[in-house]
Amino acid sequence: MTVHRLSPEILSAMEGAVGRNGIAVEPAGMAKYLGDWAGDYQGNALAVLRPGSVAEVQALMRLCNELGLGVVPQGGNTGLVSGAIDSKGGGLVVLSLERLNAIRQIDADNFTLRADAGCVLQTIKDACEARDCLFPLALGAQGSCQIGGNAATNAGGVNVLRYGMARDLILGLEVVLADGELWNGFSGLRKNNSGYDLKQLFIGSEGTLGIITGVEVKLFPKPAKTETAYLGLASFEAAVTLFNRARRDCSDLISAFEIIGAECIELARLVDPTTRAPVPAPVQVLIELSSSAAIDLNGLLAGFLGDAVESGLVTDAVLAASTAQARRFWAIREGLVEGQAKRGYHVRTDLSVKISDIPALIEQARRFVANDHPGWIPLAYGHAGDGNIHFNVLPPADLAEAETRARGAEVIAGLYEIAAGLGGSISAEHGIGRSRRKEFWAGLSPTHRRMVAALKNALDPKGVMNPGCLLPATETFP
Repeated sequence: MTVHRLSPEILSAMEGAVGRNGIAVEPAGMAKYLGDWAGDYQGNALAVLRPGSVAEVQALMRLCNELGLGVVPQGGNTGLVSGAIDSKGGGLVVLSLERLNAIRQIDADNFTLRADAGCVLQTIKDACEARDCLFPLALGAQGSCQIGGNAATNAGGVNVLRYGMARDLILGLEVVLADGELWNGFSGLRKNNSGYDLKQLFIGSEGTLGIITGVEVKLFPKPAKTETAYLGLASFEAAVTLFNRARRDCSDLISAFEIIGAECIELARLVDPTTRAPVPAPVQVLIELSSSAAIDLNGLLAGFLGDAVESGLVTDAVLAASTAQARRFWAIREGLVEGQAKRGYHVRTDLSVKISDIPALIEQARRFVANDHPGWIPLAYGHAGDGNIHFNVLPPADLAEAETRARGAEVIAGLYEIAAGLGGSISAEHGIGRSRRKEFWAGLSPTHRRMVAALKNALDPKGVMNPGCLLPATETFP
């Protein structure tokens, strides 16, 4: 049953757990927690809870579990699938981790770091750099997103090619369970083959099994050298061929390999009108290598690009001559995402296919949009080295809002069908949230559903953890 308001007694108990400044119930105080940064989702909540310690999170979860009151855990609220916003009923409370924001420990000798879940990713990266270390998780939202949310969503980003997803960077977690119990999964060990790896249950679970309150991650030596180049190619097929060559010739020194369709550059100009692609080409590639000081990285990349241009695979190439120029290259990639948000509602996807299927995915998707939705503008870009393509589609500017949303749903369904036909996934790095829940659940086998249900029912039998996110609502859950 949906709760429509909290009684004075319940509010008093919550205030007793977190203090007067740790709870908001008025619209003005809750507003920033109820909308996503892109403007796609607007939610509701009975209250916003802001615990300042792990003990306060435990107290709140004990209370909410006893009441059967649904809790939506929220980090930096930079997600794109309504995982941290109750965009439907509003009979839930939001629990923000923003006040749990301390770095607990940096161990430069063992290359590990422990931080509160609410610690902003950029804060962690800066602290590591000051200790001559690298935490390689890199996202466009790193100035706002929080490490607990990165863990809960198994965040990806531009460095997955070399360092892996968030899952590959996490050594341990601290988690408050649905009933308020605390599980401490910290050890600092890189090898620990003692039974079930419980942290993996919570990584990517999107707050449906427990609330991550602390994260322990791997660090790496800070690269002494980084080289960046911006390339022009004739096709996405050529880009995939180039990536295969780069993997062999440059090995594990590649830290990023991004592809950008030329049509995306106009979106970056909405953020910075002076934006210009360094090379005019239908398909553009941003490649980055990093290494220790002992390697002639500039010579390696310059030689590789020289061969690629000579063979005709690359039509033009610009090797960044300075850090400032490299930043300008990356500003194009980052700006095109922000530009889409400025454009307003649009179809946003996060498709994953085998690397060799990237050209087929883009070709089929473009043909589908042109044939079935003329006037809509397709955009293709993404992390080619991971097989992750963001194939987004802009609606005609003069289309009414209601029709835009309805047609947008048709476009999304068609794109998901194309990805499925190639054996791909509808979510490479953004997660499932509420916006992709039905498609996700419909695509699971009965055996897969049974195992997911067993985990959910074992760890959250009352269904209070992020109801409606990732999984069906409690009352319809198997």
